[in-house]
Amino acid sequence: MSDSNTTDFTNPSTFILLGIPGLEAAYTWISIPFCAMYTIAVLGNFTILFIVKRVPSLHEPMYYFLCMLAVTDLVTSTATLPKLLSIFWFNSREISFTACLTQMYFILSFPGMESGILVAMAFDRYVAICDPLRHSTILTNPVVAKLGLAVVLRSGILTLPYPFLARRWPYCRTNIIPDSYCWHIAVVKLACGDISISSYYGLFVLFSVIGMDVFFITVSYTQILRAIFRLPTKDDARLKTFGTCVSHLCAIFALYIPDMFSSLAYRFGHNVPQYFLVLFASVSLLVPPMLHPIIYGVRTKQIQDRLLQLFTNKET
Repeated sequence: MSDSNTTDFTNPSTFILLGIPGLEAAYTWISIPFCAMYTIAVLGNFTILFIVKRVPSLHEPMYYFLCMLAVTDLVTSTATLPKLLSIFWFNSREISFTACLTQMYFILSFPGMESGILVAMAFDRYVAICDPLRHSTILTNPVVAKLGLAVVLRSGILTLPYPFLARRWPYCRTNIIPDSYCWHIAVVKLACGDISISSYYGLFVLFSVIGMDVFFITVSYTQILRAIFRLPTKDDARLKTFGTCVSHLCAIFALYIPDMFSSLAYRFGHNVPQYFLVLFASVSLLVPPMLHPIIYGVRTKQIQDRLLQLFTNKET
């Protein structure tokens, strides 16, 4: 294996993932919260999909978008965590070149889809609060399906250049990735050619696509807040209306804050310890899939009621 790490090659057959360099002695302990987070993410998101499918009254745009979010969360967490746990538990560090590029694609495309879905959910909240009488005519099932397709195509197409560019670079230094996943920047840093195109494209997608999504969400919630503050102050209408948006805002913060910090720290955090960058990036991929079902399960009364009914029926 040592020869393959130093011999010149254009496309290595395998990469070696180091996991979290510097914390090898604590892998068993670190794996416990990671495994717990993955279990919560899988069970929680499958529960949301099951409840929405079983309950006809939940066949509405808001819950369709929530199901899309659950699917992206399941794919994101499943594409990353099993390999990380295999490193922790079995020291299985090898990953084929093709599998590495595939994981890179999933890591980049599905969080991008989550961002687009959050924009669609912000639009749904905007219409429901600012123009409630037309909500059912604006957000029809065909419109929801088209929005979902647009989100998938946008993220899927914009992510394609990442693995294609990574494949064309010559890797003549090493095939050891000092990371737990095949992050785009971690892989292309191993290339011995000029990777400026990959770096600039990554920054372009980060600031243009994510920036555009944040802009549209901000505009939507600016209009929502204006509508809320026009409501009468003597009753609790303001609080009830804003309460319908709290879960969505929490989901937005859970996705964007860790993702932006991790992306910028990888590029500009030269003085930050490597183990902290890798650990934080690994956690940031699992936090949204874990938190989304908890947030919507706690904040959405319809899901709470159906979940309680489900357990009550089983007990009886």
